[in-house]
Parts: sequence; structure tokens; C-alpha cells
Amino acid sequence: MTATPTTVADILKIGIQREIESQRLYTDLGQKVSNPAAKYAFSMLFKEEQRHQEILEKYLKGGIGEGALEISHVVNYHIAEHSKQSEPTLGMKLPAIFLIAANRERQANEFYVSLAAIHPPGQTRMLLEKLAAEELGHKLKVETIYTEVAFPQTDGG
Repeated sequence: MTATPTTVADILKIGIQREIESQRLYTDLGQKVSNPAAKYAFSMLFKEEQRHQEILEKYLKGGIGEGALEISHVVNYHIAEHSKQSEPTLGMKLPAIFLIAANRERQANEFYVSLAAIHPPGQTRMLLEKLAAEELGHKLKVETIYTEVAFPQTDGG
């Protein structure tokens, strides 16, 4: 079986779709938690994922400068390794949803690291590496909230 050629545009479209899915997830999670700090964190994560979407859309439209690949450029990118994501299901407990969100952030980090690796040194590669680092930061935030929800502190310590 021959793999379908993958272009930079194909990869960017997948990334855009993932950022939109993350925005939906964080909106949903923000509505399910009562802790004001968690609500704020999910609101901020939503905004950061929205900014990532805008960056990828700009790249897709040719608005990224130095080091950007042509969007029609065919790349040897192992897209299947970065495409399967777990989905929250109806009735799933909140801690389990946080674990899905953290795993998505890890996958997003790997996505951006791999995408950066196919770019020559320059602004675009640095931008993609920055997005990868931000996704790791998102993972840490989600894991922190998970810890607070899954293992709440009691008055006794």
C-alpha cells in the first residue's frame, strides 16, 4: 500500500483542526469545573490554542516569512503517528477528561517538534519550536488542574 503524499498544506490543515478541537475541549472543561482558578486556566488555554490556530492559518495563506516551506511542498512526515486522538465520552469523569487533554497537549508538542524538524533554521522553525514549548506548558497546566481535581486537599491536609 502506497502512502498518500503529504504536503505542508495538509499538515497545517490537520494542525488547524486540532487547535479548534482543543478550543472546544477547553470551553467544555471550563463549563464543567467550579474552581475559579481552573475556569481561568481553561479560558487562557482556549485563547492560546486560538492564537496557535491563527498562526497556522497565517502560514497556510503564505504569511509566514523566513524559512517557511512552500505549502505544496511534499514532505516525508509520519502524520499517522500524530493523528489519532482520544475523545471524551458522555458520562466520562472529569479527571479522565483532564488526562485526555494532557495527552493531546503531549501529542501537539510532538506534532510541532516534528514539523519544526522538517524546516530549515530560521524564523519559521523557531516559531514552530516555540509552539511546541507552549504545548508542553499547556500539558503542565492541565496536569496541575488534574491533580487538584483528582486528589483534592482536605481540611486535614
